[in-house]
Amino acid sequence: MKERVMAQRCSFIGLGVMGYPMAGHLQQQGFDVCVYNRTSSKAEQWVNEYQGRRADTPAQAAADADFVMVCVGNDDDVRSVFYGDDGVLAQLKSGAIVIDHTTASADLARELDTAVRQHRGEFLDAPVSGGQAGAEKGILTAMIGGEQTTFDKAQPVLNCYAKKIVRMGEAGKGQLAKMVNQVCIANVIQGVAEGLHLARKVGLDPDALVDAIGAGAAGSWQLVNRYRTMWDQEYDHGFAVDWMRKDLGIAIAEANRHGAALPSTAMIDQYYAEVQSLGGSRWDTSSLMVRLDKLAGDWKK
Repeated sequence: MKERVMAQRCSFIGLGVMGYPMAGHLQQQGFDVCVYNRTSSKAEQWVNEYQGRRADTPAQAAADADFVMVCVGNDDDVRSVFYGDDGVLAQLKSGAIVIDHTTASADLARELDTAVRQHRGEFLDAPVSGGQAGAEKGILTAMIGGEQTTFDKAQPVLNCYAKKIVRMGEAGKGQLAKMVNQVCIANVIQGVAEGLHLARKVGLDPDALVDAIGAGAAGSWQLVNRYRTMWDQEYDHGFAVDWMRKDLGIAIAEANRHGAALPSTAMIDQYYAEVQSLGGSRWDTSSLMVRLDKLAGDWKK
């Protein structure tokens, strides 16, 4: 495996809590990785840890790369690293495959697909699910939009940090699938929060409760993995409320465009706005329970 991939160069743009370990997995699996990050000290830290290379601009990182991965914040952030004299497209070589792991709009994915093709490259929108822990363990789920042939060629790269890789269809479909993912997660968290809130009020033991219901129809990843920290009002971990609100905003806008009704999701988005107003912008998304505790006078912080 390593002999086969060593000849292939990868660039990874964006070294946040997801991109940093994802790029590390690529380097550890034998790819020749060059990274770029807006905060250069983070790129230097990555090089010191993984022995890869760093670039001063996205264009320099993309130059001569066979695969270019991007994982930044939102649509505007993606455009800022793609376009202009210092952007990825300025140095993209013919035949290179660009994989955008940012959770962004489907419109942006289709825009980038066209732009990359005009530069004789290939494009996949590939938002991921699994959070920081999934990125660190290399067990993310990737929802892919793009051509089948491009998807096939990219699998050795994606397999370095994802355990589940599913092509959803043409460009943009990966982002649409991620929107559904976030809608489902938000609604599950709200249900878990209300259930635990009731359990606290009626005097149930949370460990015994989850032992009883966690493996049944009421079970979910959120219930099993977040109930204890929710009960203990600990939220300084995981996927931030700010990012969930960004994702839900994208999903709600897409739903409105197609005449789809997301009443519960729109309501939960406003609940997250309340959490932000309480100082929870960087709290884990499970902090939906905070507003219930606060309303009941049980919030301790």
